[in-house]
Amino acid sequence: MNPRIAQELWFDTSDDVRLFYRYWPGAKPQGLLLLHRGHEHSGRLQHIVDEVNLPDHAMFAWDARGHGLSPGARGDSPSLSRSIRDLDDFARHVSATHGIAMENLAILAQSVGSVIATGWVHDYAPKIRGMVLAAPAFSVNLYVPFARLGLGLMYSVFGNFFVQSYVKAKLLTHDPARIASYETDPLITRAISVRVLLGLYETADRIISDAGAIQVPTQVLVSGKDWVVRTGHQQKFFSNLGSKTKELHTFAEFFHDTLGEKDRAQALTKVRSFINRIFAAPPEQPSLLSADKRGFTRAEFDAHSESKPLRFLGTKLSMRTGGRLSAGIRLGLRSGFDSGASLDYVYRNKPTGFTPIGTIVDFGYLNAIGWRGIRIRKTHIEKLLACIGAERPMNLLDIAAGHGRYVLDALPSNATALLRDFDADNVAAGRELIAARGLSSRVRFEQADAFDSATYQGLRHNAAIVSGLFELFPDNEPVRRALAGVASAVEPGGYLLYTGQPWHPQLEMIARTLPSHRGGVPWVMRRRTQAELDQLVESAGFTKIDQLIDDFGIFTVSLAKRNST
Repeated sequence: MNPRIAQELWFDTSDDVRLFYRYWPGAKPQGLLLLHRGHEHSGRLQHIVDEVNLPDHAMFAWDARGHGLSPGARGDSPSLSRSIRDLDDFARHVSATHGIAMENLAILAQSVGSVIATGWVHDYAPKIRGMVLAAPAFSVNLYVPFARLGLGLMYSVFGNFFVQSYVKAKLLTHDPARIASYETDPLITRAISVRVLLGLYETADRIISDAGAIQVPTQVLVSGKDWVVRTGHQQKFFSNLGSKTKELHTFAEFFHDTLGEKDRAQALTKVRSFINRIFAAPPEQPSLLSADKRGFTRAEFDAHSESKPLRFLGTKLSMRTGGRLSAGIRLGLRSGFDSGASLDYVYRNKPTGFTPIGTIVDFGYLNAIGWRGIRIRKTHIEKLLACIGAERPMNLLDIAAGHGRYVLDALPSNATALLRDFDADNVAAGRELIAARGLSSRVRFEQADAFDSATYQGLRHNAAIVSGLFELFPDNEPVRRALAGVASAVEPGGYLLYTGQPWHPQLEMIARTLPSHRGGVPWVMRRRTQAELDQLVESAGFTKIDQLIDDFGIFTVSLAKRNST
């Protein structure tokens, strides 16, 4: 078999870094994105391109930042979340530059690349055809007791640093040629930064626990004698996986380099068969428009809605006693922790309390992971609104603005805006803020119900924003009404910026301890996966074109364009 010849190319990431990739043309407009293992690079995937024997498929293999010919400190990245965003940039580049629709792309990923791939599919919900995960590194085996805890403590004290891989080539594969090439390859990097290693663990924990959100066809390949990663986490991921089409294959004698093993033909045969089958069938994109009625997020919501007075009792009592020294907690107990007043307090981020102890408690409150994510969400809103404003003068509609601070902070100087909210107190506070900033000539604030279709009649805007609203309502019907109203108010070619909460590490704690703005009833949230949220927006006549997400994986900010028809 003659080897396929790669073209050596570059693409630009969304943070203006140029990454290297190899491209092997195929006979049809369909392709595979190949993601290499940690420490390695795309040049070591040439044998897979040749041996998997899929000539119809174009192949694309990057050098992740910090690896191979791509820039960056060896083995490092600003965060694993940044690497996941790099993959989103890469897929968009491949689709636009090489003329392959996203639904005609699939992923073939190995080890660390598999964690990046699953993070992308979970967090960004791309409409790809499927993915193959070989020896996914959901839990790297460090062997030293409490090594992860120790590295985390050292990172918090000293900042980022690097550790050297203990893995010898002979523990990766039985193939002498692959062992020799690994030991002599000048582009192999033995180091990995601790922030990437810790991010790998954190992302894997999140993805495994929430694998039900992943719907794309998935094949998992497990190496039975893997000395590098724990196979039990791969099994758990597969069990939780929400994909209708999924399969797992274990190769009892294989080491970690599943696709580079001596007998790798066994694994590559499974890969070839799976890829051919998913491309022979129509793309699997299950409808999630009724996920509020049935599915794992509905079951989670129902469980959190059940009365369990002893769960988090200590947390609840401490918040209602000593917690009242914190101005933020006291405000949340009075107006609801999801109220416009509470969110405005979180955005201001100025710890206040009775006595110095109260200020310290308030500092801890404001730095809870959810509130940190909320403030990152605000910066992401500002970034995407700036992108819209750079293209055209903006006439913005916000259907549930709270006090409106996050919008006013982000509003371009040439923009006008109509802000709305259902709560009269929010409207009054928003008008005061507008007047204090001298924006009354171009910003109005009025009271309106975002879920009442009649309130959208006569509106005409070229951009709209829905932030933090849909996360408060578990049912999809009011969300669909609001989106239909927004669609009627936004002109074709206009933009919709919308936020989501596909995951949260403290959902049950919030449900058991924090009152909402609705008469003090518990603040119970139903998560919408990113795929569900995107489908709701798409059903209203919009096409998603961009997305940002915090490093914790909690809050997303997405940008969609109003379809012309």
